[in-house]
Amino acid sequence: MSFDKWFNSQDRLVQIILLIIPFVGWVVELLVRLSVAINKKDAISIIVFILFLAVGWSWILCVIDLIYLLVKGRLLLA
Repeated sequence: MSFDKWFNSQDRLVQIILLIIPFVGWVVELLVRLSVAINKKDAISIIVFILFLAVGWSWILCVIDLIYLLVKGRLLLA
């Protein structure tokens, strides 16, 4: 089972808690994006993963992903 499928199978509250914790949220997002890039092997997933490595350490992307998770039920571009 890949990490993105595991993350998406968790309860919404668990997903939110994992994203709210500062360093843990960054690692979880990194692992989800890496898992998607490895499984899909398309250019967009790889580019999103590389961009997240470059600017994902900022809290702004984590907040955007948290809001998108609350609205849509998954991470943005993952």
